[in-house]
Amino acid sequence: MPSAKYAFMSAYLKGAESKVLTSEHIDRVSRMSVVPDVASNVREVLEIIKDTDAGRYLEEALVKTFDDSDRYLWYYLSECLERLGRLRLVPDEVRRVLKAYTVKYDVINIKAALQTIAAGKKASLVPVGIIHTQGLLDELSRAEGVSDVIGVLRECRLGNYADILTEYSAEDKKSKFLTEAKLDGAYHDNLLKVSRNIPDGALLTKAFSIIIDMTNLALVSRALVEEIGSLASEVVIKGGYMISDRVARELLEHKLADLPGALGITQYREIAEEIVAGYGRTKSITVVEETVDRHRFRLLREILSPRVLTPLVLAWYLIVKELEVRNLRLILKATFDAVPVEEIREYLVSA
Repeated sequence: MPSAKYAFMSAYLKGAESKVLTSEHIDRVSRMSVVPDVASNVREVLEIIKDTDAGRYLEEALVKTFDDSDRYLWYYLSECLERLGRLRLVPDEVRRVLKAYTVKYDVINIKAALQTIAAGKKASLVPVGIIHTQGLLDELSRAEGVSDVIGVLRECRLGNYADILTEYSAEDKKSKFLTEAKLDGAYHDNLLKVSRNIPDGALLTKAFSIIIDMTNLALVSRALVEEIGSLASEVVIKGGYMISDRVARELLEHKLADLPGALGITQYREIAEEIVAGYGRTKSITVVEETVDRHRFRLLREILSPRVLTPLVLAWYLIVKELEVRNLRLILKATFDAVPVEEIREYLVSA
């Protein structure tokens, strides 16, 4: 019988899910008429989404520029996650999953810090994750060398990620690529470890393994576009559901145009076909992440959305909130740029 803590957690998260951006909101925003006054357009968007938690948060934040909206959306996500972590009735194993999942933003920030060190600039970081909650995000953004980044990570008890950086060289393109991929690998490996031995752990492991599949598919696609397959073969991520590290390495031996046929897995072949067609049309590598993001959500929804009274309800909530922030960032960017949202409708994913 489910414990009272799981019943509380499920009720709390399903209640929060009912207040997120929906396909109806997206449809209404897409039908908006764009006028020359950008401020009026933004006000109309905020009026349409005012019944969502994110909409109310942005309205109270007095957003005036896209940078304002971008910053506040990240703060909003961070507060949602921190509030969840503070709830007394959240089961301990769920807290562990939440913490392990949230480290993805620390990895994003570590990469951003490394990328700006060589340029001698202050990194622009996402205010989400352990480094942020420990109050050390500004220190990370001011890092002047890899040793500074390592120091921040050790202070935040992210020592396994600090160890990866000990061999990093900003001047070596191969070192940069390998280090970023190793950070991703360490994150996903820990995600799999924490999902075992908990209620519905097998399904949670499957969900996280599908995330690894999508990460490897994106890695392979980018590597084929950039013609660095031999380099990428060293850092494919283990633990995939259908795309094992062996399969990923085999895929790297092909050309991008041949990827769908080489993949062979029906549901993933369709994703690869979209990537190939999208890149052929735009010649932009961003089409890889955009395509993978859409399908990642679809695949995970089939596993996670119907589940309650288990840690799976947390995993679904995290994915839905991330999707909401992603959609709103795209919508507001288009609005501030005076671009009709209908023109970017294909990039928006409905919850």
